[in-house]
Amino acid sequence: MQSNLLTHAMEREFPALSAVVSELKKTDDHFLHLLTQHDALDAQITKDEVGMAPMGDAALEDLKKQRLLLKDELYRIATAAQGT
Repeated sequence: MQSNLLTHAMEREFPALSAVVSELKKTDDHFLHLLTQHDALDAQITKDEVGMAPMGDAALEDLKKQRLLLKDELYRIATAAQGT
């Protein structure tokens, strides 16, 4: 894998929320479900980007949009939980 391609994991992108994300993974089934979907999309996108499972540009763009929507929702849930 190329070193310039990094995972879009929540803990890496939002290190300040790492503890909250870790706790939500244990206590919030909805959050865990969304995170699992996000991570699966991220893995698919990475496989395309490194040439392991190439796909068309439109399909890749759709996956990236789905990942972004999931990340937005995960971030919203995590920041709300952090404030409580």
